[in-house]
Amino acid sequence: MVHISNLKDGLELFKALGSDIRVHIISILLDEGPMSMNKLAAHLKITNGALTGHIKKLEECGIINISNETSGHGNQKICSVMQDKILIDFDTPIDYSNTYTANIKIGQFSTHKIYPTCGLATDTAVIGELDDIRYFDHPDRFKADIMWFTKGYVEYSVPNLIPVGNRITQISFSAEISSEAPGIDNNWPSDISFYINDRLLGVWTSPGDYGDVHGVFTPSWWPPNWNQYGLLKLIVINRHGTFLDGLKISDVSSNDLKLDYTSTIRLKMAVEDGARHIGGLTLFGKSFGNYDQDINVNLSYTPI
Repeated sequence: MVHISNLKDGLELFKALGSDIRVHIISILLDEGPMSMNKLAAHLKITNGALTGHIKKLEECGIINISNETSGHGNQKICSVMQDKILIDFDTPIDYSNTYTANIKIGQFSTHKIYPTCGLATDTAVIGELDDIRYFDHPDRFKADIMWFTKGYVEYSVPNLIPVGNRITQISFSAEISSEAPGIDNNWPSDISFYINDRLLGVWTSPGDYGDVHGVFTPSWWPPNWNQYGLLKLIVINRHGTFLDGLKISDVSSNDLKLDYTSTIRLKMAVEDGARHIGGLTLFGKSFGNYDQDINVNLSYTPI
């Protein structure tokens, strides 16, 4: 997902999308999947040279990813769409001078209750044994940059270091997430619930466990038939309710949570026992997936 919080910051993206042929390129890749430059040029009935300019503009905006694939005919450049959504804020931008930001590593959860299939890994190796829940308590799990399980939950303690005498007016957090299938399956739905301090914020159905292409940041040693990348999801809780990628998912508001500088904040992500789609959960950190980030949390505040 591309999140544009200021219209001026989106100018280059708007220019890139202000072309019928570039919009057509995105549509083809969404319909047909990753495609070589040669095949895409033939599909559009234009030269490779003409296509290169359009692809470069889309790549610079983070919409298209280019990877090299070796075949019997030499190296081919493969084009694929990186983003699933573009979110544009037309509302008044957040005053980040009154926002505390925290980055939480995937393995820095405070409590958990999970069920196999499951596992954790750093950017260099799997931690312990696969499908052995005991390793979720191993000291090395604090270094984990990817985690997966079939059902259950993980909960994180969010650092609350806003200035004394302030209350929290908005919480936003983002993370790269997918389902957890046996192997990989782009069509493997999973209902993932989000909580703050045991208050259910809402549920998002992850479409699948993605493995059609190698994740942009996923290490080269990572097996190709394992989780490769997820979707970047942004949840915002403000005075109007709770929003996922800009769409309202519940009426739970920041006023309901009643958080200030003394509050403990616990963020939980779960695949519930009674969910319609029990398809697991995978969380990607900085060294895995398509986004160079861990779990990012922003706490906006104002004086009490």
